[in-house]
Amino acid sequence: MDIKAILMGLAFAAMWSSAFTSARVIVEYAPPLSALSLRFFVSGLIGICIAFALGQSARLSRRQWMGVVVFGLCQNALYLGLNFVAMQTVPASLAAIIASTMPLLVALVGWGVFGTKVKPLGLAGLVAGVIGVTLIMGARLQGGVDPFGLILCIIGVASLTVATLAVMGAASGGNVLMIVGLQMLVGATILAGPAILLEDLNITWNWQLIVAFAYTTLIPGLAATWVWFTLVGRIGAVKASTFHFLNPFLGVAIAAALLGEAIGALDVIGVGIIAGGILAVQLSKQ
Repeated sequence: MDIKAILMGLAFAAMWSSAFTSARVIVEYAPPLSALSLRFFVSGLIGICIAFALGQSARLSRRQWMGVVVFGLCQNALYLGLNFVAMQTVPASLAAIIASTMPLLVALVGWGVFGTKVKPLGLAGLVAGVIGVTLIMGARLQGGVDPFGLILCIIGVASLTVATLAVMGAASGGNVLMIVGLQMLVGATILAGPAILLEDLNITWNWQLIVAFAYTTLIPGLAATWVWFTLVGRIGAVKASTFHFLNPFLGVAIAAALLGEAIGALDVIGVGIIAGGILAVQLSKQ
């Protein structure tokens, strides 16, 4: 792994982790599904325009189109849609911690469904991840976290796992920025229906909403997704996923710094165990 890949991985982890904090601000002042659908629409148009300017083509292979649709549905519509709804009642730090378990779920699905052999280090990482999640969930449930929002976050990370397993089909063959833009338009289209049917457009306009929306649209939405696809194409999904072990720390730290969310001792211990488990699982695949 070269220095450029390392810098890309660090940048992705920081951008991805910050998305929970900016999303928490957005849902304070705007309906979640409507805001997310608009975010995807704007990000998608920007991405496609830049892709055309760079000479990229919308002529994708069948495998790429499959990846675009699956990624747009599972990551954008389901994972992010459910998380945006959940974060009306669930702290950004908790949503970040749950989403950070995705590499563990990918390894677990590979082992249980596809029969992928897991080395002892990987098994230890999976066990550590379960222990860490159990500690955090136990502490948060005793502290009065909304169970419905928690369930939405769990369903969301399961959808993100499916999207990650499909990412190789969308990342190979070039036209990366075009693929990023198209999968965002898929998410925008899918979310538009539920947003129209289920939500009222009650928006509290202020600078916090505008800044959070602009940041979420351009940085976690467009830049982080492009970096992730490019990184996977450069070093492969297994090595790229190693950077996910930073997400529990960064997600909690950013939410605490910008939103003032409280962090308990069990949260710190659980985050450390989860991060160690993610790193162990990824290192076992090297």
